[in-house]
Amino acid sequence: MNTGQVKFFNESKGFGFIIDNDTKTEYFVHVSGLIDEINEGDQVTFDLKEGRKGMNACEVRIAE
Repeated sequence: MNTGQVKFFNESKGFGFIIDNDTKTEYFVHVSGLIDEINEGDQVTFDLKEGRKGMNACEVRIAE
């Protein structure tokens, strides 16, 4: 399980980006990969899965 911060999320388009806290790598996230609703600046936990253009964040939850 990775931790990161939501850099950007567009609710109307259903996608955004999360920056990993440890590696500073930016990952794409689609609304289909969300467990909780997210907003820009939220701290989250997430898993990674292979997407069409690289690794995507999935199972995204607000960090407790």
